[in-house]
Amino acid sequence: MNKVQCPICDAAMPGNWQEYPDYPFCTARCRKIDLGRWLDGKYRVPDPNSPNVPASPQDDTD
Repeated sequence: MNKVQCPICDAAMPGNWQEYPDYPFCTARCRKIDLGRWLDGKYRVPDPNSPNVPASPQDDTD
């Protein structure tokens, strides 16, 4: 059996994933927290072409 943890609260989720109707989350509360983070824009991949992103040290190859 794999050791699975909720990605939001790190609660252990013993047993099969079928026992958790909100899988991969342990509860509906954690599922809603995750949805809120998506809607707030907290899960984003930064655009490397955006002027607001500072240049990384690898970009300075002159």
